[in-house]
Amino acid sequence: MIIELQPNSFSPEQTTIWSFPDRGKWATHSGRYRGNWSPYVPRNLILRYSKPGDWILDQFLGSGTTLVEAKLLNRNAVGIDINPQSISLSETNLNFKCETQSKIFVRKGDATDLSFIKDDKIDFICTHPPYSNIIKYSTDINGDLSLLDEDAFFKAINKVAKEAYRVLKKGKYCAVMIGDKRYRGNIVPLGFTLMQKYLDVGFKLKEIIIKEQHNCKSTTKWIGVKRNFLMLAHEYIFIFYK
Repeated sequence: MIIELQPNSFSPEQTTIWSFPDRGKWATHSGRYRGNWSPYVPRNLILRYSKPGDWILDQFLGSGTTLVEAKLLNRNAVGIDINPQSISLSETNLNFKCETQSKIFVRKGDATDLSFIKDDKIDFICTHPPYSNIIKYSTDINGDLSLLDEDAFFKAINKVAKEAYRVLKKGKYCAVMIGDKRYRGNIVPLGFTLMQKYLDVGFKLKEIIIKEQHNCKSTTKWIGVKRNFLMLAHEYIFIFYK
């Protein structure tokens, strides 16, 4: 049974530094799905860049966090994911009653091909793609970006960005969160490379938000280990404008 449908205390973020030590467990939110974002992130983004009744798109549905927030905040939403397990989990998480009249749709699909959506139909895109192959969400699903190395990943992200630009209405916003990774001790700048892919297809850059990471499972293995690098503790939220 769901007891609380809204956070106990919430105030919109006012700067470009965001930090949510309390991950947020209202409605059906939980941290059990590895790599999903805190619901405070889409809540802030949805409230700032959309209005009630708008259509929101999440191209990487995951466990449905963005769509749960859209439902709670009286926005309509479409979420897609290439992984059937994600679709099933999201449908479960979205199966609750609230007083809003939102239309919420979950669809198995590929973020690089949104042909089921016509041009200029979406009011806001709010999404959190995998960070290349840091966390693999499947073993053999064709088109799963979490299985790709950096080169293949960014070829796919170019298509993701093109489709996002096509379906988004002019004058509207697209928010994408991503972090960097390390390889042999050196930084692989996934964030800024993704940012450039979106700029290359025509988006303008409205904001760069730095989000502090909390409760990262990979951090514990480095505690007490001598190393010649700093542990990554931030992610980027890019706000693009069409």
